Amino acid sequence: MRAQITLVSIIALTGCSTLQLKTETPVVPTPEHPAAWKTGELAPVPASGDWVSSLGDPTLTRLVAEALTNNPDLAVSAASVQASRAAAQAQYGNRLPSINGSAGTDWTSAVQDINDKAFRTEGSGFDFAVGASWEPDFWGRISAGIKAAEADLRASEADFQTAELSLAASTAISWFQLKDAIRQEALAEETLAARERTLQLTERRFRNGLSAALDVRLSRSAVESAKASLISRKRASGEARRAIEILLGRYPSNEIEVSDGFLDLPELEGAGDPTTLLARRPDIAGAEARIASAGFKVETARLALRPSLSLSGRLFSSNDDLPDLFDPSYLAGQVAASLTAPIYNGGALKANIRAAEAQAKIASSSYVGTVLRAWQEVENAIAADSLLAQQLTSQLRALEEARLAESLAERQYQSGLSTIFDLIDAQTRRINAQSGVISAQSARAINRVQFHLALGGELPQVRALANGTSGDSIDE
Repeated sequence: MRAQITLVSIIALTGCSTLQLKTETPVVPTPEHPAAWKTGELAPVPASGDWVSSLGDPTLTRLVAEALTNNPDLAVSAASVQASRAAAQAQYGNRLPSINGSAGTDWTSAVQDINDKAFRTEGSGFDFAVGASWEPDFWGRISAGIKAAEADLRASEADFQTAELSLAASTAISWFQLKDAIRQEALAEETLAARERTLQLTERRFRNGLSAALDVRLSRSAVESAKASLISRKRASGEARRAIEILLGRYPSNEIEVSDGFLDLPELEGAGDPTTLLARRPDIAGAEARIASAGFKVETARLALRPSLSLSGRLFSSNDDLPDLFDPSYLAGQVAASLTAPIYNGGALKANIRAAEAQAKIASSSYVGTVLRAWQEVENAIAADSLLAQQLTSQLRALEEARLAESLAERQYQSGLSTIFDLIDAQTRRINAQSGVISAQSARAINRVQFHLALGGELPQVRALANGTSGDSIDE
C-alpha cells in the first residue's frame, strides 16, 4: 500500500512539474480598417436580396440553381460539412462514460493418466462481462477538444457557403463568356460574308478592267483570313459551352440555348463600408472559426501535460452452466480508479504544443490575408465598373465612326476614288470596333459578378429554386 501511495505521489509531482512549461500564446493581428472605399462613392448599405436575380437574366438564374443542385465539387463541400459535424459529435462522446459488454464460451477436452489408465474429461464454460469507464474532465481538456471540433464545423459550414457563392459566380461568369463567344462567332460569320461581298465586287471590277489583279489577291486573302477567324471563334464558343456544362453537372449534353443580346446593367449599387464586409463574406467567417479552433487545439495540447483520472467498473460472471450464468449469486464486480501523468515521452507532448501554436499563427496570418484580399477585391471591382463603363462608351463611339468610315470607303472604292487597301482597312476597323464592344460588355458584366462575389452576395432565391421551395422559406 505504501508503495502504491509513493508511485501516485511521483506521478502527481511529475504532472505538476510539466505544468511549468512556458508557452507563447499567439497574438491575432488585426488589420487596420479603412473608413471608406477609396475608389468610389456608393450607398452605405450593401444591396440586399439575390444578386443573381438582380442581373435580370432568368436563364442565368435557372442555370445557377441547376449548378447548385448538380455540381459535383459542391457535393464534395457538402460532404465535408457532414464529416465535420460527425467529428464534432464524436468529440461530444468523449465526456460521457463508455460502456461495453462481452460474452464468450469455451469447450475443453483433456486426457489424464491415472493409475496407468487414460481418462478423458470434457467440459464447457460460459462467461459475460459489462464494463464502464469514465474520465472526469478536471482540467477542461475534453471541453477544449469539443470547442475545437465545433469551431472546425463552423469553418466547414463557412467553406460550403463560400463554395456555393463561388460556384454561382463561376456559373454566371461562364454564362457571360459563352454569350461573348457566341456573339463573337456571329460577328465572324458576318465578317466572312462582308469579305466575300468585297471579293465579288473586286472580281467584277477586275473583269471590267477597273481593278488590278492585286486587288483580287488581297480580297481573296481577306476571305481566307475571315474563314480562319470563324473557325477559331467556333472552337472558342464550343469550349465555353462545355465549360458551363461542367459546372452544371450535365456535360456533354450540348443543349444550352443562348439568347442574343447582352444585359443592360444598372448603376453599381451600395457596397457598405469596409468593416461590414467582415461580417458578410463567408470565407472571412471561416478564417475566424479556424483561429478559434487553433486556439482550442493549443489549449488541448497544453492540458495533455496534466495528470488524468480514469474511473472504471466491471460486472462479470463465469459458470459451466448457462442457466446459472445470470444468477445474481454468481455475479462479481470490480471498481478501479487510476491517476496517470506523463513522465517521459521524448518531448512529444511539448512538440505537439509548439506545433499547435504554429498552426494558430498560420490561422491568424491567413485571416489577415483573407481580409486584405477581400478589401482589395471590392476596391478593384468598384474601380473597374466605372472604367469599363467609360471604355464601353468610347468603344460604341468608335464602332459608330468605323461603320460610317466603312460605308464611305465602300462607296469610294466602287467609284474608283479609293483603293482596296482603304476598303479592307475600313472593314477591319469596323470589325475590331464591333468585337471590342462585345468584349467590353462582357467584361463589365463579369466585373459586376465579381463585385457581388467580393461583397459576399446573398443567394436566397437561387437556393430556393435549387431546393424546389419558395424564396420566403429559404432562411427558415
